[in-house]
Amino acid sequence: MKNIISALEAAKLIKSNSTIMVGGFLSCGVPDKIIDAMISLKINNLTMICNDTSFPEADKGKLISNNLVKKVITTHIGTNPVTGEKMHAGQIEVEFYPMGTLVEKIHAKGSGLGGVLTPTGIGTILENGKKIVEIKGKKYIFEEPLGADFAIIYGTVADKFGNVKFEGTTRNFNTSMATAADVVIVQADKIVECLNPDEVVIPGIFIDYIVERREL
Repeated sequence: MKNIISALEAAKLIKSNSTIMVGGFLSCGVPDKIIDAMISLKINNLTMICNDTSFPEADKGKLISNNLVKKVITTHIGTNPVTGEKMHAGQIEVEFYPMGTLVEKIHAKGSGLGGVLTPTGIGTILENGKKIVEIKGKKYIFEEPLGADFAIIYGTVADKFGNVKFEGTTRNFNTSMATAADVVIVQADKIVECLNPDEVVIPGIFIDYIVERREL
């Protein structure tokens, strides 16, 4: 059985200056109540790994708007002008990766691999400062694994053993991030006794804490 805690209790586990992975694609499949609790506690100086920074007044974007993030490792910020403004003002560092590269860096960490080779970015500024490997006449950028202290992710349904199922596209980055952090907290819309094994997308072995989505 896993620990079932409130969103506020989950937020109290996350310390300022931590590196966190936050699941979701824009506002789809995002652990919004845990984020709200983090904002209420003013957990700051965070390095956030995420697909995007959502919108200024939504989930991940609120962490940016409330000045709680010092660095973002992401694929795009175009839907959140606040992130761009802070980046240009030198108030936040933004490290960009192509989406496939970012998720493969996370996969590498979760799988215990030493890194990944990708041709994406060869001949562009993305290769600056990176190790270039040539195999059979083709060049690849070597990318190191990417992990975090905490991953806060979403699940449609979780059981008391930590197994997680998803509906539709809500799985997005959540499934990869569940494997690549020291502590993994899932916010589920519903908690049940036990999922059918055929429904399980994330096995409970990867999950440390479960939060049932409720209003704060």
